[in-house]
Amino acid sequence: MVINTETCSFSEMKVWPGRGSRFVTKDGKIHMFIGSKVRCLFHQRVKPVKLTWTQTWRRENKKGRVETIKKRRVRKVGKIQKAYVGATLDDIKRTREEKPELRQAKREQAIREIKERQKKQQAQHQKFEKQPKQAAPKVIKTKGKRKGPS
Repeated sequence: MVINTETCSFSEMKVWPGRGSRFVTKDGKIHMFIGSKVRCLFHQRVKPVKLTWTQTWRRENKKGRVETIKKRRVRKVGKIQKAYVGATLDDIKRTREEKPELRQAKREQAIREIKERQKKQQAQHQKFEKQPKQAAPKVIKTKGKRKGPS
C-alpha cells in the first residue's frame, strides 16, 4: 500500500497524512506546512535558505548529497629509458644484457688499470721528491728607507 505524502513548501520535508496545515494565499497558491514553527517563519518572510535545518539550505550548501563520483582512470606510465651523460642508450642496453660474470670481470679489469695508473703516479711523485732541491737565490735585505725612482 502506497501512502501519499506531500512536501512542506517551506522546509521541503515530507508531510504525512493527518499532519501539517494548509495555507492559501490571495492569489490562490496552496502552501503546505509541516508544523507551526514552519508556518510562523513563512509568515515572517524568513528565507528557508538562511536556516540550516531546511532542505533548501542543505541543497544550497551541498550537504548530504551522495553522488557516485567516477574515479579518474589513472594511466599506467610506461618506463622510458633515457641516455645520460657518458653513456648512450645502446651502451646501457648492452651492459644490461651482459652476463653478471662478464660484467664482474670487466669491473675487476678496470680496477686493476686504475691501480696501475696510481702506482705509476706514486712512483713519479717519489722520484720527483728524491731529486735534491736547488737552493733559492739569497735576497739581501737592507734596513732603511727605500728610495723611489728619481
